[in-house]
Amino acid sequence: MIGNERRDKIIELIKGSENPLSGGYLSKILGVSRQIIVQDIALLRALNYNIISTSRGYLIHNLSPNIPERIITVFHTDNQIEEELNVIIDIGGIVEDVFIDHKVYGHLKAELNISNRREIQDFLKKINSGEAMPLKNLTFGKHSHTIRAKDEKTLDLICEELEKKGYLFPEKNQTSQ
Repeated sequence: MIGNERRDKIIELIKGSENPLSGGYLSKILGVSRQIIVQDIALLRALNYNIISTSRGYLIHNLSPNIPERIITVFHTDNQIEEELNVIIDIGGIVEDVFIDHKVYGHLKAELNISNRREIQDFLKKINSGEAMPLKNLTFGKHSHTIRAKDEKTLDLICEELEKKGYLFPEKNQTSQ
């Protein structure tokens, strides 16, 4: 398989998957080294494919302007991370990212792309391993998420439930994109 065919196959595989695909998985399927996959991903990005890397692998960030998105600011403890994320995904949202605005470090953002409880558990395992701490701890619990859902009503329901639980921070909420 020549380079262009392989890169077309990478796009096809990533687009066809509901979950991120790791470089190791793609290299095995396509019969090349993981380094070749990394190089192909770089070339595809240069061709304006919006491929993002997550801790679980590659995906194509393919939001159309019609998919509602909202930035919410929340506040909670480490012990409440799971409940906060479950509220969002159980109502039908996807947690795109987490970010903070730190007085010294500025705007810090991490892609999450969490859309189900298994992904929440994977995220929590990494946090609970002790190798890293949640970004929110740099701002004493206050942080923001970009969330998306099929419609504005779903986003409203998510915000209402987060507010009932006391997680929604009063400022910066209800910001639609």
